[in-house]
Amino acid sequence: MARFRPLIGITTQSLHAIDGIPAGLPPSVVMNQRYYSAVTELGAIPVLIPLLHDDLVTLRALFDRLDGVLLPGGVDLEPSTYGEIPHARLGRTDPARDIVELQLARWSVEMRKPLLGLCRGLQVLNVAMGGTLWQDLETQQPDTIKHDCFPTYGFERDHLAHDVDLVEGSRLRRAVGQARMPVNSMHHQGIRTLGDGLRPSAVAPDGIVEGIEWHEDAFIVGVQWHPEVFDSADPHARPLFEEFVAAAAQ
Repeated sequence: MARFRPLIGITTQSLHAIDGIPAGLPPSVVMNQRYYSAVTELGAIPVLIPLLHDDLVTLRALFDRLDGVLLPGGVDLEPSTYGEIPHARLGRTDPARDIVELQLARWSVEMRKPLLGLCRGLQVLNVAMGGTLWQDLETQQPDTIKHDCFPTYGFERDHLAHDVDLVEGSRLRRAVGQARMPVNSMHHQGIRTLGDGLRPSAVAPDGIVEGIEWHEDAFIVGVQWHPEVFDSADPHARPLFEEFVAAAAQ
């Protein structure tokens, strides 16, 4: 456990962006508790960030008090955020969350504040730095392997779908301590062009970039998989979260 308990901000999502939520409920924000449990178990103090998309002054005041930012998984980004029109297989979107997370990612890079992006969070970081996405890998890149191993398709969330090769010299490879590792996979979108200042740190067998990091000396990292699914002692999760919490504590 970290000697100094850093304050980690974890973004939320609109309740109504989730499939199956009935109309008529008051506006609400939610987030899977596994994200804040993952950092709490390593000594951090989690803070859930409301969707202050229409009050960036308050959002900045909150950001300034944080020691690190965690961008969780979730629904698709609005294609307009990277200059495209919606594809036929674009899923649910959450425009308020897009505004908040893209802004937090840019501030984190600007201030060199530790940031960890998971699944959608990797995609947010990439778009924040000027990158683009494939809106649907199956139809836009049909030669890719299966990446959409969702529970709705009968897969467990901890199903190890494929390996990734960890790029030599990357922060991610140093943290994990190995050149290759199996990962779970619950996404139908992926990086198309890499954002400015980002470099790949993990690559799937089909060439899809599944790990990115900012090239400067700061913990700005994104991975396409979901390490929060695993127990905190699991080698698929602990090294990454340990590095993140330690960077925030410093």
